Amino acid sequence: MNVMKKWLSGFIVLLSLTAVAQSNTDAAKLLEEVINKTTSYSNFKADLDYTMVNVEMNIDEKKSGVIYVQGDAYRLEMEGQMIICDGHTVWTYLPDSEEVMVSNVEDSDESISPTQILSKYSSDYKARFSTDKNCKDENMKAISLKPEEGNKFEKMTVIVNAKKLSLESFSIYDKNGNIFTYNINSLIPDQVLSDTVFTFNEKAYPDVEVIDMR
Repeated sequence: MNVMKKWLSGFIVLLSLTAVAQSNTDAAKLLEEVINKTTSYSNFKADLDYTMVNVEMNIDEKKSGVIYVQGDAYRLEMEGQMIICDGHTVWTYLPDSEEVMVSNVEDSDESISPTQILSKYSSDYKARFSTDKNCKDENMKAISLKPEEGNKFEKMTVIVNAKKLSLESFSIYDKNGNIFTYNINSLIPDQVLSDTVFTFNEKAYPDVEVIDMR
């Protein structure tokens, strides 16, 4: 799974945890409060850093990017790739190869619409407080999420600011020994965003090859 899909998968899980299994009441309650605050915004922009580590394969990859979210629409930009969705159509643009793949939301693995959330992540997740070396501030809390069997990842660790009710970072541990971590450097809510942010303008990329998969 590439960087974009891994970010979207993790973010989908976080935004869809409306009924976390009550394995730890306080942890589940705190996480729910953070999610409710995040989803209450009309839109938001988040700057983030990404790392992918696999100790056995000696991999330590780092990238940075930005995501805009407004309802079912989003725009995710990271080095080497950009994914745009207006709620109906998904454009995946690869600048190095000058290609843009176009697909319908219902046919895309990269959708974060509520319908896709409910259909792809309907299982309960067990939430527990855990320890993390990055939680040096007393307001920073680490929450471990353990999914039911059959999911593509073994667990997630979410770090939140309990005072601000903000999401600070999350890490995804998959079954191949990979650890994908996303640190949210800033999250700015309720911005004035043009509809053009959530569409791909082919005229702005005259040399791009359009691969229509609809």
